[in-house]
Amino acid sequence: MTHSPSIRPLPDLMLEPLVRAGLMEDLGRGGDLTTDVTLGAGDVQAHAVLSARQAGVVAGLDMARLSFCLMDPRIEFTVAAPDGTHVTPGQVIASVRGPARGILSGERVALNFVSHLCGIATATAQVVAAVEPYGTKVSCTRKTLPGMRAIQKYAVRAGGGANHRFGLDDAILIKDNHLAIAGGIRPALTRARAAAGHLVSIELEVDTLEQLAEGLEVGGVDVFLLDNMTPDQLRQAVAMIDHRAVAEASGGVTPQNAATVAATGVDLISMGWLTHSVRAMDIGLDYQP
Repeated sequence: MTHSPSIRPLPDLMLEPLVRAGLMEDLGRGGDLTTDVTLGAGDVQAHAVLSARQAGVVAGLDMARLSFCLMDPRIEFTVAAPDGTHVTPGQVIASVRGPARGILSGERVALNFVSHLCGIATATAQVVAAVEPYGTKVSCTRKTLPGMRAIQKYAVRAGGGANHRFGLDDAILIKDNHLAIAGGIRPALTRARAAAGHLVSIELEVDTLEQLAEGLEVGGVDVFLLDNMTPDQLRQAVAMIDHRAVAEASGGVTPQNAATVAATGVDLISMGWLTHSVRAMDIGLDYQP
């Protein structure tokens, strides 16, 4: 099993196109020239382990497994620390055993995916721990790399976070530009309420307490996105909402100030930083004698 039982995995059907694209990009037009010329014609076998070189949270092992097994289905990929596991420097995450050609050719793509996704999971876990005393949920946003949204959001879940909407089609989020073009909060909300299906949530982004008051007056809002508000403004906003809707803080939230934001009483903190600015976790593939 590559994941903790509490984490819903993504099916290989969704992951394979990304891994195949990565492998094809790396193999180019001529394949792995270095491996071809150094290993010769023999069927050389190898054993290697994926090891953490720093503390963090594991995510993306299915991407690593596919990176090797698509190169050669005879490769055995054995998980030692499933996705969602907190690991320490030097800890073995997984082992790879089989034809050396496939292992060498799939190594970089496997490490690229795993290092990036572990970085997201690790950063998410750090923020989740910081806001835990306040009962605040931590969520990602749509600020993801094109084509990689599903796996980046998966990594957020592996780190203990929650997912915001996956795309434009699974919720209504009325933002400042919608309001500017629609003519304001009242007409935008009125149209949204009239058109929304009974299972579709409506979220309204507000920048000021005055906008929040108008949104509460018009009604029909399930979630208020409190954008770039100060802690004092957030506390006032939470009091105004008074549990009539979800209070979501967003904009400028970092690991350094997340606890301060959570202390205001908001239900949710959404952070684009989790997917667009995190640092990859240092993971190596170490060959065994």
